[in-house]
Amino acid sequence: MARFELKLPKMGESVAEATITSWLKEIGDTVELDEAVVEIATDKVDSEIPSEVEGTLVEILFEKDAVVNVGDTIAIIEIAGDDNTSSKTNTVKEEVKDAPKKMTDSSTIKELEKSIEKATEVVAAPIAKTSDSGKFYSPLVRNIAQKEGVSQEELDQILGSGKDGRVTKEDILSFIDKKDTTVPVAKETHIEQTITKQTQHSNNASANKVNSITVSGEDEVIEMSRMGKLVAKHMVNSVQTSAHVQSFIEIDVTNIVKWRNKVKDAFLKREGEKLTFTPILMQAVAQTIKKYPLINISVDGDTIIKKKNINLGMAAALPDGNLIVPVIKNADQLNLVGITKAVNDLAQRARNNALKPDEIQNGTYTVTNVGSFGSITGTPIINQPQVAILALGAIRKIPAVIETPDGDFIGIRQKMMVSHSYDHRVVNGALGGMFIKTFKDILEAWDVNQDF
Repeated sequence: MARFELKLPKMGESVAEATITSWLKEIGDTVELDEAVVEIATDKVDSEIPSEVEGTLVEILFEKDAVVNVGDTIAIIEIAGDDNTSSKTNTVKEEVKDAPKKMTDSSTIKELEKSIEKATEVVAAPIAKTSDSGKFYSPLVRNIAQKEGVSQEELDQILGSGKDGRVTKEDILSFIDKKDTTVPVAKETHIEQTITKQTQHSNNASANKVNSITVSGEDEVIEMSRMGKLVAKHMVNSVQTSAHVQSFIEIDVTNIVKWRNKVKDAFLKREGEKLTFTPILMQAVAQTIKKYPLINISVDGDTIIKKKNINLGMAAALPDGNLIVPVIKNADQLNLVGITKAVNDLAQRARNNALKPDEIQNGTYTVTNVGSFGSITGTPIINQPQVAILALGAIRKIPAVIETPDGDFIGIRQKMMVSHSYDHRVVNGALGGMFIKTFKDILEAWDVNQDF
C-alpha cells in the first residue's frame, strides 16, 4: 500500500519553522484531497496545511505545540489502505501461518505467537481520547500507548508535564522506559502545577530576574496565547538590542481633516474604498523616508544595511488583543488611492486571520496608530530589525494661537501629537528630530483644494 508523507511546506522567505497548533484530523480519519489536516503557526502568521492526496491518516509524527522545521514529514497518509493496527495484526498472523514452511525453529514461532497476542490486545483495548477523569490524550500519545501496550489505567496515572497536566510524547516515552518503577500519581491541580512551574523557572533564572509570583486560591491563572508569547519575546529582545530614544512633535492637521470630510463620499463612490486618515499619513511617512533614507536601515553587528525598498509596516490590533504588523511593500511608489486600497485590504484580512506569511515580512519602517484607542501619544518599541517606529496620536480639537498678518488670535484647530522612537546606536537626535519635523511640514502644507 502506498504511504504519502505530508511535509511542512515552505511558507515564504525567512520562515524556517512552524509550531503545530491543532490537528484537524485524528489517526484513522479519512482525508480528502485538499482537505485541511493540521493548523500551524509561524512568528509571522497562522495557516492550515491541506492534504495533497486522498486516503487515511495513519500516523502523526508531531503532537500539538511541537516546533517543526520546513520540509519535515509531519504525518503519514495511507492511500486506499486499511486500518494500520489491523494490518499489522493480520501480517503477523500470516507470518505464523507460513512459519512451518519457512522455518523449523520453535523459538521463532513462539516469538511470533507472542506478537499476535500483543497485537490482539492492542486492537481489543483502544485508548480513549478522553478518560473518565476528564484527561485528554493527543492522537500521538494514544498511538504510542497502543503500540507499546500501555493500558488506559496506566496512562491515567501518568503525571503530564504539558498544559493543564496533559501527557506529552516525552511523558509516555519516559513512562515506558521506566515501566518497572512506580508511576507518580497525578494529584496536583492545575494551579498547583502552575505554581510549581513558576518556582522551578525562578530557581533556574539568573539572579537579576524577578522572583516568581505567589498565586492564591482566589487568583485566576491565564495561559498566554502563542502569539502573545511571541510578541512578548520580540519586545523584550528589542529593548535589550536597541538604545531607545523618543522625539515628540505636535502637528496641525486641520487642512487634512477639512479635505477628507470634503472628498470622502466622492472617494468611496469612485474607488469603492473608505478613505481614512491612515493612508494619508502613511503616504506622508513614505515621502519623508525618501528625504531621510538613513532612517530606512538595519544594523548587522558593526555594519549598517541601507534598504533600497520602502516597506511600511502598519501595526494592527486583533480582536483577541494581540498585535500583527502587515507590510505595504514599496509604499513610496503608490499614490493615495493605491495606499488606501492596500491599507484597507491588509487591515481587513488581519482581523480575519487571512494574511499570508509574505505579507508580514521585510518591513523597513513601522507606523502604529495609538490614537485609535484615544491615546494622545505613546512611546512604541522598535520593531526589530528596523531602527525606528512612528506613533500617531489621536486627532483632537484644541484651542491654538493662529498667526496672521493682522496679528495673533485664538482659534479651534485639529491637532495630533506624534512620537518617534529610534535606535540611538545609529540614529542621532538630529536625524530623529528632523525626520518628524519634515513629516509635520508635509502634512501642514496639505492643499485643501487638491483632487485625489
